[in-house]
Amino acid sequence: MSTITLSGLFVYPVKGARGIALDRARAQSLGIEHDRRFMIVDPDGEFLTQRELPQMSLLETAIEDDALVLHAKGHGPLRVPLRPEGPTDRRVRVWSDKCRAVYVGDEAAAYLSDYLGRRAELVYMPEDAARRVDGRYVHRKERVAFADGFPYLLTSEGSLADLNARLREAVPMDRFRPNLVVRGAPPWAEDAWTSLSIGSVVFYLRKACSRCSVITVDQATGVRGKDPLATLATFRARSNRVYFGWNMVAEGEGEIRVGDAVTLGARSYDDVG
Repeated sequence: MSTITLSGLFVYPVKGARGIALDRARAQSLGIEHDRRFMIVDPDGEFLTQRELPQMSLLETAIEDDALVLHAKGHGPLRVPLRPEGPTDRRVRVWSDKCRAVYVGDEAAAYLSDYLGRRAELVYMPEDAARRVDGRYVHRKERVAFADGFPYLLTSEGSLADLNARLREAVPMDRFRPNLVVRGAPPWAEDAWTSLSIGSVVFYLRKACSRCSVITVDQATGVRGKDPLATLATFRARSNRVYFGWNMVAEGEGEIRVGDAVTLGARSYDDVG
């Protein structure tokens, strides 16, 4: 069996905005450090994403010292505190989950509203306000920030290569917005995995990731098409859902690096005491 390695590592500080490629990161229970701790919402607290606003793909993010830097196309950069302080009294919703968040401020709201062409606000989730992972897939009451449902998303270069061989125009991995990308595994081998270790951290694969229209948005241009969703639907669909990648939770914390060996585990998550 060929060696499997970690080939990509990504953090998305703002849900729905452009991610940051990393060489190393701290893996924590809530996900990669700083991952999806910020979210853009409408005045009613409903989350906004590329599903309805594909131009969010062009909203660049960076982490500089203790600041999150936003850079929207046609706008100058905006700096906000990386860990905003204030009351956790803004009520927001991610899918069916209602949770508390910190309102980041009027300057950020004006900046995002101007760029998106609609009223928008930026909120932050402190650690003590984190949501519970769906009870059907948890073992130790794991929590998640503003990600759709799980702290980690894993994808495989082998599976993307197989998909691209079926497409008229190949797509890059950023269409799928993963946190961890692995190299060296056969296409779709991850469907049979139950757990894997990278460094001192054990990750448990809990649920295949069902995909939506976000993967049809070109992350470099914000232009929406039909693929790769349409092609995936021809061979990766079941029960009216289309799948690419795996949602995961983590046991333990530690630094992980691009190039690290990935060790497949024999234990099922449900076997862990």
